[in-house]
Amino acid sequence: MGSGAGDRGWAERRPVLFLFLLSLFCPAALSEQIRYKIPEELPEGSVVGNLAKDLGLSVGELPTRKLRISSEKPYFSVSSERGELLVSSRVDREQICGKKPACALEFEAVAENPLNFYHVNVEIEDINDHTPKFMQNSFELQISESTKPEARFILGSAYDADIGTNSLQNYQLSPNDHFILVNKEKSDGSKYPELVLKKPLDREEQKSYHLTLTASDCGDPSLSSTAQIQILVSDANDNPPVFSQERYRVGLLENVFPGTTVLQVMATDQDEGVNAEITFSFTEAGQITQFDLNSNTGEITIRNTLDFEEVKEYSIVVEARDGGGLVAQCTVEIEVLDVNDNVPEVIFQSLPDLIMEDTRLGTYIALLKIRDEDSGHNGEVICKLEGGVPFKLLTSSRNTYKLVTAGVLDREQTPEYNVTITATDKGKPPLSSSSSITLHIGDVNDNAPGFEEASYVVHVAENNPPGASIAQVSASDPDLGPNGHVSYSIVASDLEPQALSSYVSVSAQSGVVFAQRAFDHEQLRAFELTLQARDQGSPALSANVSLRVLVGDRNDNAPRVLYPTLGPDGSALFDTVPRAAQPGYLVTKVVAVDADSGHNAWLSYHVLQASEPGLFSLGLRTGEVRTARALGDRDAARQRLLRCAPSRPPPRCT
Repeated sequence: MGSGAGDRGWAERRPVLFLFLLSLFCPAALSEQIRYKIPEELPEGSVVGNLAKDLGLSVGELPTRKLRISSEKPYFSVSSERGELLVSSRVDREQICGKKPACALEFEAVAENPLNFYHVNVEIEDINDHTPKFMQNSFELQISESTKPEARFILGSAYDADIGTNSLQNYQLSPNDHFILVNKEKSDGSKYPELVLKKPLDREEQKSYHLTLTASDCGDPSLSSTAQIQILVSDANDNPPVFSQERYRVGLLENVFPGTTVLQVMATDQDEGVNAEITFSFTEAGQITQFDLNSNTGEITIRNTLDFEEVKEYSIVVEARDGGGLVAQCTVEIEVLDVNDNVPEVIFQSLPDLIMEDTRLGTYIALLKIRDEDSGHNGEVICKLEGGVPFKLLTSSRNTYKLVTAGVLDREQTPEYNVTITATDKGKPPLSSSSSITLHIGDVNDNAPGFEEASYVVHVAENNPPGASIAQVSASDPDLGPNGHVSYSIVASDLEPQALSSYVSVSAQSGVVFAQRAFDHEQLRAFELTLQARDQGSPALSANVSLRVLVGDRNDNAPRVLYPTLGPDGSALFDTVPRAAQPGYLVTKVVAVDADSGHNAWLSYHVLQASEPGLFSLGLRTGEVRTARALGDRDAARQRLLRCAPSRPPPRCT
């Protein structure tokens, strides 16, 4: 049924809907309730009120806010087009609340993006949809003709499920000359009829009377039902039984065992013989399902277990009948006292799939309800969180709590929390139960990649093959998925920017650094790179590390003789030595250099060939050529030396 049809059907039942709203436009007001009032039995689809409007939500927000109802029983739903609160199933006040004077359905309205809970209270008004009904269609009374006027007889009562003026209000008796009807009220407010004898009876004149008893309410329109009363006039047994009390009242704990004695009614009869023999019975057959009555002693015992949560009070009419047929009646009222026999329950609602680790403190996570069917202190429940978890409970309304964040969440330290909530009532002894849920923490990109080392130094020998791997850097990121996927790049270097790409490159995936060319120690002995590890989060996070590359020397350069130099045609040069030169005379000095470094640049000098061996000596390290002995007349005027300054490659000689 559309909302329009629902409105028309509602208008026919009750012209005015009283709506009480409390604004919920800020978190501080979330504990207030939105209140509506509707009559029961509205057609499905009837509009209760514009919930979205009352929450301050526009129609355009509805697709993203996903406004919905969170309730154990789907009495209401929310229109996705207009945000109206609609009746979605039968709302029967009597089924929901029984005879309670006030009846309301409380539930939560849930909106997402951001997540919020709103408390809704729909008061259900009673309509006159139940007719008062007698438990029996007819009653039979035997009254002795000796019964004196003003004698009273309790008749079977009718039951009306409605409340207030719609409930049973009065009884009426069909017109007659001998009896009148008095409306009486029990302690629980229910009414029952008493038949009062107005004029003496004469069996010889009239043996029986047929009367009609009508029970009616004051609804609009009024509803009623009838029962027939058959009164048989008996011969004189002029002393009826008399109960010791007109009304008996007793309280019983609901956990008493079957067979326990409730009480014993007492009645006496001043007659003798058969007319004084009294038997007891219940006047209504429905009452024997819960209690037994000893017809001889008047002892009432429990037949079946009592349950305070189902029935809180019993009102029983007990009849005492003597052997002559005279009857007396009394009322036994049994109050069932609550025992703490129901364990409180924790019911979770609107649980999230993930809680992001950057969720702010005080964010609402879940809604939970506490249910305890006991009453009074036995039904008052205290809730608490077990263990050290970064959450806390906030009281939302009676027996409703909200779970909110109370600490910093870090998925990398704790990816999930097992949250246990214990509900304990205030009974004696108290009863408690626990319920656990697992809350999964969602990842956000809150960790930058971290290198395994603070800096890297790598040694590479020159003349390396191009394309060879010379180093590998490694960084890790504890985040998940793209947030933890690391790629590498070179972001800075002390090399010229134009030359950098021709020297080295880095694999974005593995962090392996490759040489793009063969290095030459004599040209570049060291260079430094700044490498960056960057994750794929949004926004991306990164970290830098320095990599120093030291190019090692190889003996790839031959010594070069600087002096003496060769002539333009490559011929050797001449040095002059006096004939009188003494041994050790410095003839000349060979000077050579080597472009290599370290041991590879250490030089030694040797004489390879000499026209007169032993005439000259060559300093191994200095390269100095000296006379080894005095020159003689026989020594040739010209001497030839082949000198060499070797390193590991073939030496250069002069």
